Amino acid sequence: MNVYDFAMKMELDGKAYYQKMAEKTKLPGLKKIFLQLAEDEQKHYDIFQGLKKKTPSAMAATTALDEAKNVFAKLLKEKSAAAEIGGDLEGYRYAMKLEADSYRFYEDAASREPDAKVKDLLLKVAGEEQKHFNILQNVFDFVNAPNQYLAWAEFSNLDEFRNFGRG
Repeated sequence: MNVYDFAMKMELDGKAYYQKMAEKTKLPGLKKIFLQLAEDEQKHYDIFQGLKKKTPSAMAATTALDEAKNVFAKLLKEKSAAAEIGGDLEGYRYAMKLEADSYRFYEDAASREPDAKVKDLLLKVAGEEQKHFNILQNVFDFVNAPNQYLAWAEFSNLDEFRNFGRG
């Protein structure tokens, strides 16, 4: 299996995983985030398919991070949102691992790529995978907030927990 075949398989696996997560969630905002991530994975797949066929195309920048910020702003205003998300924490951790692995894979492939255009494209995809990781980290932190507690030395962080309906 060559690098492009491996990358295409990774992207399709990621797309399927995000679609599955979108189906599981009851919150429209989170569903939107997961569907955006799935759409980005499809774009990445298309990029690698083009590279394999020797017809690379430009990659449009993702808007997933900006959309996720908007969704989180709305979720923080809804007191019942954290309870509704419930959460498959292991599922979020697994998704974060996939994104981290993808990032490392594309950075490594870029470091070994002699063609400057392909190298640039690989680095752009790696950058998007890093943004996906950040989005998932925020989802994980939001879902996991009720499981966190303050140790006595951390009382300076009380405002942070008010965001999650604690006060």
